[in-house]
Amino acid sequence: MSSRQIFIFGAGYSGKAFAHANKDTGTILGTTRAPEKFEALRQAGLQPLLFDGALTTEIGDALEKTTHLVVSVAPDEAGDPVLNAARETITTEMPALKWIAYLSTVGVYGDHGGGWVDETAECRPVSKRSMMRVAAEQDWLKLGQDIGRPVAILRLSGIYGPGRNALVNLENGTARRLVKPGQVFNRIHCDDIAGVLWHLAGANRGGIFNVTDDLPAPPQDVVAYAAGLMGVTPPPEIPFEAAQLSPMARSFYGENKRVANTAIKAAGYRFRFPDYRSAFDHMWADGNWRDGEARSPMKRS
Repeated sequence: MSSRQIFIFGAGYSGKAFAHANKDTGTILGTTRAPEKFEALRQAGLQPLLFDGALTTEIGDALEKTTHLVVSVAPDEAGDPVLNAARETITTEMPALKWIAYLSTVGVYGDHGGGWVDETAECRPVSKRSMMRVAAEQDWLKLGQDIGRPVAILRLSGIYGPGRNALVNLENGTARRLVKPGQVFNRIHCDDIAGVLWHLAGANRGGIFNVTDDLPAPPQDVVAYAAGLMGVTPPPEIPFEAAQLSPMARSFYGENKRVANTAIKAAGYRFRFPDYRSAFDHMWADGNWRDGEARSPMKRS
């Protein structure tokens, strides 16, 4: 275990949860674009490095010794920033590399009218950002084939956890209960993202995996459940048509699907939090729901 060196491109909320879950398992390095975030990465058990789209000598030296590579950087109009900067390095200068994980999104499935989708479902992305994700997934899978290394594509649903949940939103007054009949969202606790990554890395297992819990649910139900735990009155329901939303927020409501986690369960993973209720119960009982990096309301997919 201690012989592993893990390198995370884009060590944000999920990357820090991953590192924090196993601080004593070898060396874990992670990049950020902001030097002021270095201390938070160190607190999570990461050795911080700066990556703004160009490889530095320091990053190159670290990659040469890396056994497990985790990529959590979103693509942009120019493609995948990590592949653009490091494709040749990954191909020719990472002799120790055993496994690659790419963190994607369930947004690649697009809209399925509230129906269930698993890893065998057709990707029919609606938004430009999800179209770019599909292309990035394919690029990473092809790279894995070219260099003979397993690539795990983790399609994540809406991420929540300490510091980033409906309890926090209720406390700071940003929680809303928008109601669009029939609409559900999928979600995943950050500790289960970390758990899935460690589970797959332990076996150097590649493939496509939906990382999402067992209970897709209407977003207003999650807020109401959190309010019940806190003993406060939930905010009033707002019809979707009357809601003031940014174009991006509105676009999330244009996709409706229930995402199944078939492949990761078949790979032997068991969820720590199989639904939002068990996760909120745990966070509330432990009192750790405010911890972590405070963020805007939960990203939904």
